[in-house]
Amino acid sequence: QVQLVESGGGLAQAGGSLRLSCEVSGSITSISGMGWYRQAPGKERELVATFTSGSTTNYADSVKGRFTISRDNAKNTVFLQMNSLKPEDTAVYYCNARLYNSAYDVAPRNYWGQGTQVTVSS
Repeated sequence: QVQLVESGGGLAQAGGSLRLSCEVSGSITSISGMGWYRQAPGKERELVATFTSGSTTNYADSVKGRFTISRDNAKNTVFLQMNSLKPEDTAVYYCNARLYNSAYDVAPRNYWGQGTQVTVSS
């Protein structure tokens, strides 16, 4: 059983900061990628920031220079430091992990957290 537990969401003022964390636990053979997505009301879920293979990072244009993704491999935890927050950042943020949980898996499986609400007031 694989679980993604998110924390750190809440309310912030414009220009403020929040730090999200996501711990992945359960039956894990290896993790091929982790990242963050978000979904605002009336919008489709979009990529915010991810780790790709080789520890390369990928950011949405709207958050470049403001958000930073990091990870603690020993703890299977990924973080999202959000600075200079804007009201447009208001959304439910979802942690995502792509991992192998069995020696028989030929491709990684996709897992999602339950989401954490981030609200930025103007």
